[in-house]
Parts: sequence; C-alpha cells; structure tokens
Amino acid sequence: MASALTDKLSRLVKQISGQARITEANVADMLREVRMALLEADVALPVVRDFIARVKDKALGQEVMGSLKPGQTLVGIVSQELAATMGEGVADINLAAQPPAVILMAGLQGAGKTTTTAKLAKHLIEKRKKKVLTVSADVYRPAAIEQLKTVTAQAGAEWFHSSPDQKPLDIALAALDYARKHFFDVLLVDTAGRLAIDDALMAEISALHKAIHPVETLFVVDAMQGQDAANTAKAFKDALPLTGIILTKTDGDSRGGAALSVRQITGAPIKFAGTSEKLDGLEVFDAQRHAGRILGMGDIVALVEQVTAGVDMEAAQKLAAKVKSGGGFDLNDFLSQIQQMKQMGGLSSLMDKLPSQLTAKAAGMDMGKAEKDIGRKQGIIHSMTPKERAKPELIKATRKRRIAAGAGVQVQDVNRMLKEFEQMQDMMKKMQGGGLMKMMKRLGGMKGMGGGMGGMGGGFPGMR
Repeated sequence: MASALTDKLSRLVKQISGQARITEANVADMLREVRMALLEADVALPVVRDFIARVKDKALGQEVMGSLKPGQTLVGIVSQELAATMGEGVADINLAAQPPAVILMAGLQGAGKTTTTAKLAKHLIEKRKKKVLTVSADVYRPAAIEQLKTVTAQAGAEWFHSSPDQKPLDIALAALDYARKHFFDVLLVDTAGRLAIDDALMAEISALHKAIHPVETLFVVDAMQGQDAANTAKAFKDALPLTGIILTKTDGDSRGGAALSVRQITGAPIKFAGTSEKLDGLEVFDAQRHAGRILGMGDIVALVEQVTAGVDMEAAQKLAAKVKSGGGFDLNDFLSQIQQMKQMGGLSSLMDKLPSQLTAKAAGMDMGKAEKDIGRKQGIIHSMTPKERAKPELIKATRKRRIAAGAGVQVQDVNRMLKEFEQMQDMMKKMQGGGLMKMMKRLGGMKGMGGGMGGMGGGFPGMR
C-alpha cells in the first residue's frame, strides 16, 4: 500500500528521529520533504497545503516532553495530522434503521464496485451477523447482473433477480419490497458505474437515492486514481449525500494519494479499504493505523488480527497435544502449517503490515518467488503417499525421483523441502514441554494487541 510514499516518509522519519531539538530550520527542512513526498504521491494540492500548515503550526509551538526526543515529537505530529487528514479513528457502517437497512453503492466505471458489494455482504454476514440481500441496478454493462449473482453466492448472501430490460428504479423498489417481506437485515443496491460528467446517469442515481432512502450511500473509489479520485468523489458528493467511502485496490497502489485526499475533499469518512481481490480482502478503515503504515511504522494490530483469523485453534491444539505426547511432527502437520500461511493471505500480505525497519531486512527477498516456493512445497507433499507423509524417513532416492516427477519439480526441490521440514521438526521437539500450546494460546488471546508476535518466529515455512 502506497509504497512510494511510505518509502519516502519512512526515510524521513529516520532522519528527523535523531534531531537534537526542534527549530524553525529543521521543521522547514522536514516540511519541504513531506510536501514533495505528498505531491509525488498525487495528493490534491489543497490537501497538501492544509496538511503542511497544520504540521508547521503544531511543530513550532510544541514543547518536547522529557521522555521524548525532539525528532520523535515531530514524527508524532506528522502521524497525528496524517490520521486527521484521513479521518479520526474508525467510522463504522451505520445500520441503525428499520430493517432492511438499505446501502446504495455508487462509483465510477472500473472501480471494482460489484466485487466490493459482495465483499461488504460477506463482512456484514460474518462480522455483524446480518441477513443480507444484494441486487444489481446496473442494466447497462453486459453481464453485470450475472457477475453480482456469482460473487453474492461466493459471499454467502442472497441475490435478487433483475434483468437488463428493467428500469433501475423498478429493480430497486422490487428488491426493497422483497427484502421487507422476507425479513432481511440489509439490502445492498449495486448501481451502474458512471462517469462523473454523465448528467443523465447522475440524475438517475439521484432519483434512485430519493426513492429508496438508503441509510448509507457509499462511494467506491479506485485508490490508484490518485488526485483524480478526489475530483470525481467531489462530483458525486455534489450529486448525492455520500455517507462514506470505500477505497479499492489499495494493495496495488504505489502512490497512495487517494486515501489522503478523498476524506478532506468530500467530507465523507473512509469506511473500508479493499486489500486484495479475494472476497475477504476488505478491512474496516482505521485512520490512525493507516497513518502508521504510511510512515513505515507498520500495523501490528492488523497483523495480529490477520494471523489469529487464519490460525485454526482446534487444529493447533490437536498438533500441540500430539507433539507433547511424543507423537512427532510429520509431513501432514507440515502441510497444515503451509495451508494456514495461505489462509492468512500469504507472505506479502503479512509483510505489508510490518514496520519498515523489519521489512528492510527482507528487501532483497522476492515475495513472488517466496509465494511460489510455498505452493511448490504444497505440490511436493501432495505427490507423496499417505504412508510417506506419516513416515518421512521412508523417502529415499527412488521415492524422491517419483515425488519430484509427480509434482513437476527437480529432486533438489524435494531435498530442500525435506531439509526445511527437518528443521521444523527439530523446533517442534524442543517445544514438547508445552511451549507450542503456550504460543498458540498467546496468538488466540492477542487480538487488538501488538505484543507476543515473537512467539511466531520460524513457525511458518517460507518465512526464513
């Protein structure tokens, strides 16, 4: 997320952290660098000017607390103002309405609105325990209705039938009537993607809004659009009373300007950020934590949440009991560890949330190659017989050749995987005194906390 901006600002954080005292000169130097970094990240000029003015005002009038260095105080001010620019804390989605609570999804063509509708449905079902109905009022884009039907099924929600020969207003009213009669908690209305300058379509969505009275009107915006995203968001704000923003494609954004611009220009809070193409790749947006990521401080809270969501505690307890009783750690257990890593979103997703000083150590590591390596290990184990997985000591030269051929890899790859397995096996033997269960319990109780991440060290294949 915002890798270019993060690189520049995290370097600046290192430079100013060692400042002996706050002076007009070093504040001016810092603000010059921050201003250039923000403009290069395609943050809207009015937002940059306002941000710089606020930081300068606070920095020059700031008294340094005895426990902090002046440089740390400056970093703190930049972090606070970054968070304030994107919104204060977390802006939760509003469902305080007589069911069904209607949520209208608006946005430009190609912003990922239909997929985001399904992601939001999945979020509401899993996190808020709501019964969700989706409907597509997009009668213009070929296969838009079928696309929503497919992703809605994947999300576990219910889809309301519509067809291209209907009018969007008729579709929305019919869906609302159905949702009321069948006791749905939430109705998500996916609208047609439109250009901000398309007066006819903007009038259509405005009429739709007046007819169905949504409790939330969410603007879905592509984070990679940079400054242009803020301009189009303003055009939508003029046409609709937007209540929130969802940033999509934040995982592919090299500049990050949209996140810093849309909140201030539209006045609507950023409520969610799309972090991957998967249906569970939607995060509640937390401005403070996001500011930490941009400054290269990482987001340990999000990392812990991601890890604990991916850890199958029941499987972990069974593994701990097995190791403790002397049952040993076999290749089935090793495969289970690999699969848990994939459930957590993979290496690149985890690395994205670590502080820059930690990720710098892995700067030379090719994440794409590392992800492929994890997949290769999985393929190798799948090519083994159940007996070989349970008793790896049986795997000698002829078996290795057969396994390599079955997995489409070289014998050296099989040897390398077996060596990593043996290292993991040795580590598990050292944990026979209950250390593994302690580690897993700590992971299970760490939601919302930054501590205890050291317990993961070496616990997942491919993270060495």
